[in-house]
Amino acid sequence: MARKGLGGRIQRGSRLARTGVRGATGLAGAKARQLTGRPDADDAAHRELAEHLREVLGDMKGAAMKLGQLLSFVDLDLPPDVQNVYHEALAELRDAAPAFDPEAIDEVLREEYGAAPETVFASFDRQPLAAASIGQVHAATLDDGREVVVKVQYPGVAEAVRSDLRNLETFRPIARFVAPNQEIEPLLEELRERIDDELDYQREARYQRAFANRYAGHPFIRVPDIIGELCRRRVLVSERVRGEKFDTVAQSGDEALCQRVGEIVFRYAFGSIGRFRLFNGDPHPGNYLIEPEGSAADGGVRVAFLDYGSVKMFTRENYDAMRSVEESVAHADRHRAIDALRSAGFLPPTARVDEELVHEWFRLYTRPVVAEQPFTFTPEYAAEVIRSNTDPRSPYGDVLRKLNLPPDYLLLNRIQWGLNSVLGRLGATNDWRAIRDEYVAAGAAPATDLGRLDATWWRTREPEIDPPA
Repeated sequence: MARKGLGGRIQRGSRLARTGVRGATGLAGAKARQLTGRPDADDAAHRELAEHLREVLGDMKGAAMKLGQLLSFVDLDLPPDVQNVYHEALAELRDAAPAFDPEAIDEVLREEYGAAPETVFASFDRQPLAAASIGQVHAATLDDGREVVVKVQYPGVAEAVRSDLRNLETFRPIARFVAPNQEIEPLLEELRERIDDELDYQREARYQRAFANRYAGHPFIRVPDIIGELCRRRVLVSERVRGEKFDTVAQSGDEALCQRVGEIVFRYAFGSIGRFRLFNGDPHPGNYLIEPEGSAADGGVRVAFLDYGSVKMFTRENYDAMRSVEESVAHADRHRAIDALRSAGFLPPTARVDEELVHEWFRLYTRPVVAEQPFTFTPEYAAEVIRSNTDPRSPYGDVLRKLNLPPDYLLLNRIQWGLNSVLGRLGATNDWRAIRDEYVAAGAAPATDLGRLDATWWRTREPEIDPPA
């Protein structure tokens, strides 16, 4: 059913709060049954709650729906059958959320262009390709015949989202699904900043153009180009990409395909940070399209990366501090690692902590590149990383309460959780340390066939791309 508008703050807040309390109770029960060794037989109750969450968050749009989309693929610390119940129901938020009334979308387009969509585009399909948290995407063509996608921001969503984010208590129960023992305010503050970015489609267009320029002509990574002259504050227009959805590939049973896609996703994330100090902060399955066999330079599939509303660039100082921490942890140099963590702001100068536990926790986070290689990403590993932060029984609990997470690393933490879950769905296996070193270690040789393709491309592109200041 098409949505005509967004509800008032009080109505929206109370509905979400009731859902959060109901959901927290249900998940707590599942966890309790897990701890006592009793199987969770109440599958119907979980399906009902998951469907209720999907409906409430889908109708509300904005920040609440974005949290639902995160829950749809992050591996929560619950039994696999219970995880799947929530994954399946909430996954619809990525691809099939309730669409807005076409008249409301037309109104936004007329306000931004000063004309009806038929006068701006040669054709405009009012049936959306996808409906997401802040806007929905429509297919269109330009006068020169190019196929494009038009992302239109929902009318009133900016005001509704900012209202949601001001209401801390509204979000606290839902946020506890992901982080039941976490102070929520720092996470919400980071969300506020990132949502401000996402609400400005012209800013998003600049971010996407920065990635598109850097990956133009890449042999297996594609970033759709922006049609800059048609982008507005609430409208973003980019070239259309056709391909299979990530979930289709992950469930295909094609082991070689899953391994290729996993390596490409890893290379895109770590290559963007290592080469450009730039990264896309929204790694979830709805942002990946797998283009068909023969689309890549080596004849294999190519992955297109969509949605640049949440992008961050590290300063040189912060990037060097991050690398110092990673290198010391990778070399199991505990004393150097503790010094690096203090310099980076993770450990306040006066904090007294169990240094061995701190070091062990950072090694857990960096296990894919510090463990014996090759390493396989699994849903269990993804859940273990989340559990180390959120489970009050975690051996790291007392230590983490004494740590300070610098603001720049909040988004990186979100990326870590998202990538672990995405790669875990694929069972991605590789020598990730050697692949990571290609982007951060001087003179490191390509570790795989894709690495050799990437290195050849970089040698041809390097003179054309200025590194970020």
